[in-house]
Amino acid sequence: MGAPPAAPEAVAGPGTPPAAPAVTPAHGVPMGASPAVPEAVAGLGSPPAAPAVTPAHGVPMGVPSAVPEAVAGPGTPPAAPAVTPAHGVPMSASPAVPEAVAGPGTPPAAPEAVAGRVAPPAVPEPAPGPQDTPAAGPWARYDPWAAPAAVAPLQQADPVEEDVKRRRGRRRRALVGGALVIALVSGVGGGVVGVQLERNGGIGAVELPQAGVEAPDRDPDSVAGIAAQALPSVVTLHVSGGGKAGTGTGFVLDDRGHILTNDHVVEPAGKNGDITVTFHSGDTAEATVVGRDSGYDLAVVRVKGVRGLTPLPLGNSDNVQVGDPVVAIGAPFDLAGTVTSGIISARERPITAGGENGDGSDVSYVDALQTDAPINPGNSGGPLLDGKGRVVGINSAIRSADGGLDPEGGQSGSIGLGFAIPINQGKRVAEELIEHGKATHPVIGITLDMEYGGDGARVAAEGSDGGPPVSTGGPGARAGIRPGDVITKVDGRPVHSGEELIVKTRAHRPGDRLELTLERNGEERTVSLVLGSSDGD
Repeated sequence: MGAPPAAPEAVAGPGTPPAAPAVTPAHGVPMGASPAVPEAVAGLGSPPAAPAVTPAHGVPMGVPSAVPEAVAGPGTPPAAPAVTPAHGVPMSASPAVPEAVAGPGTPPAAPEAVAGRVAPPAVPEPAPGPQDTPAAGPWARYDPWAAPAAVAPLQQADPVEEDVKRRRGRRRRALVGGALVIALVSGVGGGVVGVQLERNGGIGAVELPQAGVEAPDRDPDSVAGIAAQALPSVVTLHVSGGGKAGTGTGFVLDDRGHILTNDHVVEPAGKNGDITVTFHSGDTAEATVVGRDSGYDLAVVRVKGVRGLTPLPLGNSDNVQVGDPVVAIGAPFDLAGTVTSGIISARERPITAGGENGDGSDVSYVDALQTDAPINPGNSGGPLLDGKGRVVGINSAIRSADGGLDPEGGQSGSIGLGFAIPINQGKRVAEELIEHGKATHPVIGITLDMEYGGDGARVAAEGSDGGPPVSTGGPGARAGIRPGDVITKVDGRPVHSGEELIVKTRAHRPGDRLELTLERNGEERTVSLVLGSSDGD
């Protein structure tokens, strides 16, 4: 510190410039002269000196930059406010008191002349060192907060740099640790999700893509359209009697309850058996036999008390061509309402079926339609429909894998060789069965040698019942047929056996005219005849 501050105006007298208030130096800095004049020195009645102001901790103390107006006296201009330097920057020496403050020509007050009293002895000031020299520059002005020149500026550059490095290190460690924690949590969570997906196929409910609801209507000429139209008219028959039972199919012929089926379907019922008809709706009704014919393998049954029956439309089997699409409906193995489809594989395929009785009374001769539409046991009696849903045949027999031809296929199932009675023949027989209870058969009036192994059908040497092989007065006798003649063609179509001649004949109605080609004694000749009638007994 420098010399003690001047006494207030009351002590120094008017016109004397006030001394700067006492300033306490920074903590730890040596104190200079006494900061205030004691009352004994200043004199009684003198106002106390301005209180000392303690600067911020560690900041050098300067000299007051201005004297308050009350001390300096009226008319004295105020000094510039003190400016505190930045933390750690050395304080410059206080500027000289401007002339305007002290008054023109006023010499600085001497300590000995304060209030006319003897001033206390001055305290010697320490010799200024290299650091006591005030710094030059814009800050070298009077500052009441300036520290003594002996105080060196604070140096904190190194500690600040060390703290920054430490903070950066801690930040890096925190980031690395956080990343490790995130990776660990992600790994555990991913493992749990993976196990859940592996075990249950998903976290939530499984929902697979699926097409929306579509209109049920189909093209009437499609298999689905044909089936939708025909199924209400197709029935399943359960037959029992005489220790036998069987299942077959039939279809509605008219609204009076007549149903057409195969003869071998109703055969177990006999005369006193039971026949139950189950409609597509699930309704059932008891049925009775109207008529049956084993030679054609056709039968008609009737249900009573059933209303709302829809008959199936009948087509024309003569219009069917090989390759035409067909649909078969039936109850194979009692699976009612089964629909299959295929094509017409052949026409006028001569087949014989039955013969279990041994006397030939149950053998059927059919000039059949061949189809690859699957037909199985239980399909017998069901309709074979053309591409417009019209009946063109009655499913009757299949060729089984063991080579046999049987109405039920030996229970072996379809191998793609199914046979149906042409509807033209079925229609005629059904009409006769409904009207008369029995059907008539067209006949030539000859007996055939069924043991003949040559090509064609040979007329036997004698009749089966001991009578003549050519019936007297019959169609054959009138046409000039003789025993031993070999018939090779019917209406220009070749025949290769006796069974085939029967099939070709029964494909016609009684009264139809036939043209036969025959060989006699190595000569070929042609004869014409009108078919007779037999009651089929």
